[in-house]
Amino acid sequence: MATITDLDLLTHWDTKQHVMDCDPNDDDWSWEIELNRNPEWREQLIAEVNGKPVGVVQIIDPYKEETRYWGTVGQNKRAIDIWIGEDEDLNRGYGTQMMKLAIARCYENRMVNGVLVDPLKSNRKAHRFYERLGFEFIGERKFDDSICCVYELKRKSKT
Repeated sequence: MATITDLDLLTHWDTKQHVMDCDPNDDDWSWEIELNRNPEWREQLIAEVNGKPVGVVQIIDPYKEETRYWGTVGQNKRAIDIWIGEDEDLNRGYGTQMMKLAIARCYENRMVNGVLVDPLKSNRKAHRFYERLGFEFIGERKFDDSICCVYELKRKSKT
């Protein structure tokens, strides 16, 4: 779980160009406030490799999320955001492992039937990343001032 002790690390990562490029209109996550909150609809986790922090994962219930960022979303969904912090930790498989673990965490709740992500429309690399993980394109959507591509990974039914 990310805590207030991670404030300096997260604010530092927010200054990295590759992080800013993924969310150019969201320059303030208000970490100093959000790390002191623990709403029941959100988890913020620090990913580590051999004890070294490499990224952050946020999992939310978009149906219950307070700002209604996702708009009208049915119950039993989750939405994931991930960031890799340092440049040297990019393209090492950490994002893939983080997503696989986050997806598994979402589906620990047997009621969850889909996981959503919303990469920028311009971020083709992210689209390919999510598609490789099995996410399917749902459509484009404007979130705040950004045009994003919404993808969903539906729970595989047991046959």
